[in-house]
Amino acid sequence: MPTQTQFPISRFPVPTLEEMPDDIRERLLVVQEKAGFIPNVFLTLAHRPEEFRAFMAYHDALMDKPGVLTKAEREMIVVVTSNANQCQYCVVAHGAILRIRAKNPLIADQVAINYRKADITPRQKAMLDFAMKVAFEAYAVGDDDLASLAQHGFGKEEAWDIAAIAAFFGMSNRMANVTSMRPNDEFYTMGR
Repeated sequence: MPTQTQFPISRFPVPTLEEMPDDIRERLLVVQEKAGFIPNVFLTLAHRPEEFRAFMAYHDALMDKPGVLTKAEREMIVVVTSNANQCQYCVVAHGAILRIRAKNPLIADQVAINYRKADITPRQKAMLDFAMKVAFEAYAVGDDDLASLAQHGFGKEEAWDIAAIAAFFGMSNRMANVTSMRPNDEFYTMGR
């Protein structure tokens, strides 16, 4: 069976750690120390250091902050919208993170395939319905959508968070597809 190293991780140039600016290299080494590997998204995006920094700053602001949305729910949004965008990298990578954050080895596969049939709460289904509307029909979002979210305990700040995550990962999905970003082999077994 071919190994990952036999396939390119991007169709664009991927800098070596030595070629990267110090701040980016240091961030990647911290990730490697914690996870045991460097996710290919970091290596691919390091091709453009300024964009890498901006991408990571917004990613961290959306995904790591405390709030009503749990970290697992944030990952659900990523997995569901990434699947709809046919982004293999994000479904595989964020599916692994979702399995770990939800402490559930089944949830990522369920929500990626069809969140409407997944073993999630009505509240989470409402959250994902809104995320999908933002991802594909943002022009049609109205006050009724926010009222529906409110019935499930999501205020305007949470609506903003759901929308921002769906929108940000729409961009990320498109770049992952354009670069032909390959998921790390390690992601497939994480959290199972």
